[in-house]
Amino acid sequence: MRILVLGKGKTGALVAEIAAERGHTVRALDASENEHGAALRADKLAAVDVVIDFTAPASAVENIRAVLGAGGRIVVGTTGWYDHLDALKKLAAAHGGALLYGTNFSIGVQKLFQMTGELAQLEGYTFSVEETHHVTKLDAPSGTAITLQQIILEKQPKAVVPITSHRIADAKGEHVVKAVSAVDELEVRHNAASRRGFALGAVRAAEWVAGKQGAWEFREIFSSL
Repeated sequence: MRILVLGKGKTGALVAEIAAERGHTVRALDASENEHGAALRADKLAAVDVVIDFTAPASAVENIRAVLGAGGRIVVGTTGWYDHLDALKKLAAAHGGALLYGTNFSIGVQKLFQMTGELAQLEGYTFSVEETHHVTKLDAPSGTAITLQQIILEKQPKAVVPITSHRIADAKGEHVVKAVSAVDELEVRHNAASRRGFALGAVRAAEWVAGKQGAWEFREIFSSL
């Protein structure tokens, strides 16, 4: 499969490395090589099966529009752009493209999402989310923390679920969900030892979405990988 990776940061570079390890033909571009989606014209995308985006929110929106407008397929690990989601889903449908997005492509984190959903069914508890990432992470709270909060609120619509964010050195990513009652406290936690889990999940997502049309959140499809 031919994969184009947008973003040569720590995660993007690892995505390209893992894709190559899995036998794919890979090209990676940094921001200067793809200003305003210049590398995503239809003629250039004809030689690409799937694009994977790990850039920044504003760049991601431009990149998604360009890929979907050309009827291409894109996996988006960038967060912070979801206010454009409805319009981009319509663009995918109009041009026969495919959009697969997620706040976290780690399979371990997907299990954390499931466990949080089970925890949130408890009555008589207050809930909170805490997340820790590296100092260069652009968004706070993290998209993963927001997803955890949303999962709890789906089960407990009237709950107040605060998120505490920390930015420390080169932390790979930790998320903790706490449920506290008058009699006990429960906690579920995911701590990433490296970025490899996120990157591998993104490559597996690209393998899944190749040749498909539509729009999906990674939580919807990860069990079918």
